[in-house]
Amino acid sequence: MQLSVIILNYNVRYFLELCVLSVQEAIISLDAEIIVVDNNSDDESVLMMQKRFPDVKLIQNKDNFGFPKGNNIGVAQAKGKYICILNPDTVVAEDTFTKVLAFAEEKQNLGIVGCKLIDGTGNFLPESKRGIPTPWVAFTKIFGLYKIFPKSKIFNQYYALHLGENETGKVAILVGAFMLMKRDLYLDLKGFDEECFMYADDIDLSYRALLNKKSNYYFHATTVIHYKGESTVKDEKYMKRFQEAMNFFYQKHFRKSWFFSFFIQIGIVFFSIVKMFQGKERFKTPPECYFFYSSNDEMLKKMSSVFKNKASFIEFNKEKMVNSSSIFKGKRTEIILDNQYVSFKNCIKIIETLKDKSITFKIFPKNANFIIGSDSRNDRGQIIKIE
Repeated sequence: MQLSVIILNYNVRYFLELCVLSVQEAIISLDAEIIVVDNNSDDESVLMMQKRFPDVKLIQNKDNFGFPKGNNIGVAQAKGKYICILNPDTVVAEDTFTKVLAFAEEKQNLGIVGCKLIDGTGNFLPESKRGIPTPWVAFTKIFGLYKIFPKSKIFNQYYALHLGENETGKVAILVGAFMLMKRDLYLDLKGFDEECFMYADDIDLSYRALLNKKSNYYFHATTVIHYKGESTVKDEKYMKRFQEAMNFFYQKHFRKSWFFSFFIQIGIVFFSIVKMFQGKERFKTPPECYFFYSSNDEMLKKMSSVFKNKASFIEFNKEKMVNSSSIFKGKRTEIILDNQYVSFKNCIKIIETLKDKSITFKIFPKNANFIIGSDSRNDRGQIIKIE
């Protein structure tokens, strides 16, 4: 078997459905399997998987074991030459795995491969590629020096700015939302360190691959949506775990010193507080109009009813898609992409192409009764039922 896709889920039932649907489309031409590990969700995730995806391997944990242990459980049952650790709040293109696997097969001494990630508004997520967060690199991040001197090798290491978002190349650290590697390497590294409940596990695994003399790569030629804010609620428990995770990584890999520990603790508290407040709910001005990318007049009628006759119909057309940004200028607009007629790859392309502060995006998954998306990388996503 070529590939095993491991998806660890905890209470993101609708995002999981969208994710698995996109992965199914992406592995049609491959000898591959999907393994969903559920960490004791109470939101009907398991019931949905059993009803909608009965052929997908489902592992039901009796407790929330955290990100590292949950993924390790999934990989233990994987059969693929390669594994992909994939977040449930992601959407892959139909050719994502074909492209990444072809790239991986060309490389010698391969470590971990990551890809270009965007949020639900189409903006690039800089954590798609990162440097090792040494004390100095952490310092440049905390004080924003990487923004002031983005072209300086001394200051731009945190987000691996030596490499553009549309360039492929070696990087040190990749994000756990999408990590592809050989299963043998994962097993050699003993998987994610279960001493870390979550948040520093991807940094630790990437770093251990480097210590194992492997090369990690950022691969830009496929784009994956990562809704990101859906993965966790930014509350006090999050802040505590974030602190514990960063303490875990530094104590594990770097020599201790009083100055170092003091500096890192200040940085951890600062960033965890920022992240906590970033995740607070904000008042959102509703869109003035809705555009439905589809070829289905019946569904447009339903959309118009749901959105009180504010929905307009745009028949899917590749040329029109590229040139339609002028239609939306000056309006708060929501674009709804009907996956029955618009492939996941084109959904991603449309979101990237038309990204704008005044535009939000939702996907209407095929054979589903909801539309789904996220208006901010910091907030939890939005699900609207379509009856």
